Amino acid sequence: MTDRKVTHLMEICGTHTMSIAKAGIRSLLPPHIRLVSGPGCPVCVTPPEVIDAALALSERPDVIIATYGDMMRVPGSTKGDNLRKRSALGAQVRVVYSPMDALEAAKAAPGKEIVFLGVGFETSAPGTVSAVEAAARENISNFSVFSMLKRTEPAIRALAADPDFNIQGFLCPGHVAAIVGEAGFRFIPEELGIPAVISGFEPVEIMRSIRQLMLQVRDGDARLENAYTAVVRPEGNRMALELMDKYLEPSDSVWRGLGMIPDSGYRLRPSFAAWDAEARFEI
Repeated sequence: MTDRKVTHLMEICGTHTMSIAKAGIRSLLPPHIRLVSGPGCPVCVTPPEVIDAALALSERPDVIIATYGDMMRVPGSTKGDNLRKRSALGAQVRVVYSPMDALEAAKAAPGKEIVFLGVGFETSAPGTVSAVEAAARENISNFSVFSMLKRTEPAIRALAADPDFNIQGFLCPGHVAAIVGEAGFRFIPEELGIPAVISGFEPVEIMRSIRQLMLQVRDGDARLENAYTAVVRPEGNRMALELMDKYLEPSDSVWRGLGMIPDSGYRLRPSFAAWDAEARFEI
C-alpha cells in the first residue's frame, strides 16, 4: 500500500493555534493530515521596530503607555528589552482591558499624555476607533492611539504568493469573520482556489472544521463554508465595518516573520490626526 498524499491545512490565527495545542488535536489526526500554523496572533506579528518606538515613547516623562497585558513581554530589537522591563525601571506603563479604560485614564490624568497601543486584527479595530470617537466627541486632547492594527486578507494573499506555498485548506478565524463576515474570506476559494472553513475555537468546532475541509479536498472542491453561524453573518457586522471605514484607512505594515506587506495594516485617517500617536509624536 502506498502512502496517502499529505494534506496541509493552515490555521491563520494564534487563537486557533493555542486551542489546537491545548487540546492535543495534532495527535488525534492521521499522518496524512498536517496542521500548519499561520501568521499568528496580532501581538506575535508586531515587529521589533514598532516595539522599539513604543519603548522610546515610554521614556518620555509626560507619557503613560496603556496596553493590553500580552504586549508587556513582546521584545524589541534589543534582547530582553520590553515594556515589562521598562515598567520595572520606572516607565509609566499601565495594563488595560479595553481602549475605553485607556480613555478613562486620560480623563483622570489631564497632565499626562495617554498613548494606547492599538494592537489587533479586524476583531479589535472597532473597539479601538470607538475610543477615538469618544475622545473626539468629548474633546479629550491627551489621548492618542498608536495603531498596530493588522488586516487579515493581505497577509493570506502574501502567503499564497510565496513560491514555497503548500497549503490545501484554510481554517479561518471566527472572531475576525464576526466583523468582516463570510464576505471577508470568499476570496480564498474564489480567487486562490483553496478550500476554506470559518471555524469556532472549541476543540470540537475545530475538529468539525477540519473534517469539512478534508471533504472539500477529497471532492476536489474549493468553497467557503461557515461553521460558526452562531456568530458570523454573511455580511459581517455592518455597524463595526462602517465605524472602521470612517476612522481607518489601509496602510503598508511590517509583520514579524513576514516582512513588509502592502496595505496590511490600518492607520487613522488624516482627519483624526489629533488622536494619532504617530502624528502627534512624529513616530
